[in-house]
Amino acid sequence: MKKITLFILTALISGSVLAQYKPTDNGSALNFTIKNFGIGVDGKFTGLQGDITFDQANAATAAFDVSIDAASVNTDNSLRDSHLRGDSYFDVKNYPRIRFVSTKITSGTNGAFVITGKLTIKKTTKVISFPFSATASNDGYLFKGTFNINRKDFDVGGTSTISNELEVELNILAKKT
Repeated sequence: MKKITLFILTALISGSVLAQYKPTDNGSALNFTIKNFGIGVDGKFTGLQGDITFDQANAATAAFDVSIDAASVNTDNSLRDSHLRGDSYFDVKNYPRIRFVSTKITSGTNGAFVITGKLTIKKTTKVISFPFSATASNDGYLFKGTFNINRKDFDVGGTSTISNELEVELNILAKKT
């Protein structure tokens, strides 16, 4: 009986130390910039979902499993957005979500962190790493980070007039569950 009580107490204490958060669209922004014919084109995604476990004092215990709605791509040009949802770009019919799952999080310098994880776009998964910050809010965190990826690594766009490299900027508000 003592072992069961000890197990239950340990589980309750562990659960309270590792805070759970959900990313929200309200207050978040997932933006990208890519060049088309040498001119910068900005876009964004919405439809955030996922689970985040985060303890600022112990980065090694943190975990991110988040995704966005690929069909939500918005460049303020409906014709272009429709094209981006098609087979040669995001193929949203077959791959409705873009997903990131962390594999390692470490404390960086000046209160920043470095996250490594698997980014899946369409049928391709690649390991990426980038620095991010975590600012406590009333009932959660605002996570900010920027990284670059090569669209061709994920079979997005084929031969096209757009640049291969794009920059992704994250401002993700996550609320405590």
